[in-house]
Amino acid sequence: MSGPKPGELPVVFEWYIELPSILVLLLFLPIGWFCCLREMAGGAGRNDDAIAAALTAVTQTVAQTQRNGGHGQEDQGEVEERRLDRLMRNKPPTFKGRFDPEGALTWKESMERIFRAMVTNDDQKLRLATHMHAEEAEYWWNGTTKRIEASGDVVTWVRFKSEFLKKYFPEDLRNKKEAEFLNLKQGNVSVAEYAAKFEELLRFFPYINAEDAIVSKCVKFENGLRPNIYQYICFHEIRDFHTLVHKCRMFDDAGKAKTSYYKAMNDKKGKGHGFGKPYNKDKGRK
Repeated sequence: MSGPKPGELPVVFEWYIELPSILVLLLFLPIGWFCCLREMAGGAGRNDDAIAAALTAVTQTVAQTQRNGGHGQEDQGEVEERRLDRLMRNKPPTFKGRFDPEGALTWKESMERIFRAMVTNDDQKLRLATHMHAEEAEYWWNGTTKRIEASGDVVTWVRFKSEFLKKYFPEDLRNKKEAEFLNLKQGNVSVAEYAAKFEELLRFFPYINAEDAIVSKCVKFENGLRPNIYQYICFHEIRDFHTLVHKCRMFDDAGKAKTSYYKAMNDKKGKGHGFGKPYNKDKGRK
C-alpha cells in the first residue's frame, strides 16, 4: 500500500479537523508515527517527506480552526446584534396580546413588511418577531414553545404564524370577515372608497387574491359596483384589476362632474325666472 501523495492529507485526518487541538494531536500523532514506521519498514522511507508534510498540515489546520472558531462565535454574535439594531431602527410595533384580532393581524403584517426590507430568513424572522412580544403575548409564546417542543415538533416561523393566528385571530372571526367580503357592495360611497374597502377585506380571503384567480377577483369587484357603473364597465371585460379600478373611478368621477354641471345649470336657470314686483291692487285708487 503506497503512502499519500505530497500535499494530501490521509482521509482519516479530515474527519477530526474540527476537534480541539489536544484531542486531535493525541489521536493522530501516534497514527503519524505508525505510518512513518510502517513505510520505513516496507520501503526504506519512500514517503517520509509526504507523511511529515501531512502531519505539519494537520497541526497548522487545527490551530487555525481553533483561532477561527473563537472569532467565528464572536462574529456571529455581533451579526445578530446588528440585525436586531436594524430591526429596531425600523420601529417595529410591540405586541402585548389581549383580545384585539385586527390589531394582531396588523402587527403580524407590519413585522412581515419589515422583514421583507431586511431580507431575513425564517429562523431570523422567528427570533426577531418574538423579541417584540411583551406581557400576555410573551407568556403565551413561552408556554406554546414548550408545548411544541414537548411534542417533538420543531418551532418554525410557519408554525409560529399558525399558532399566532389561532390564538389572536381565531377561525370564527376570519369566517365573518370572509362573509363581509363576499357581501361587499359599493352602495353610496365612491369607487375609490369601495376599492379601498375591497382591498382591506381581501386579506381575509386569500384564495381570490392568488395570481391564478385574477378573473374571479375582477368579477367580484364588478358585481359590487352600483348598477349605473356596472352597466358601463361589465361589457368591456377588463381582467386587470388595477386597470378595472382605474376605469371605474374615472367613470364615477365623470358622472359626479356631469351631475354637478346640470345641477349648477338648473340653479342658474331658476334664479333667472323671477316673478317681478307684486301687483299693487291699490295702485291708482285714491
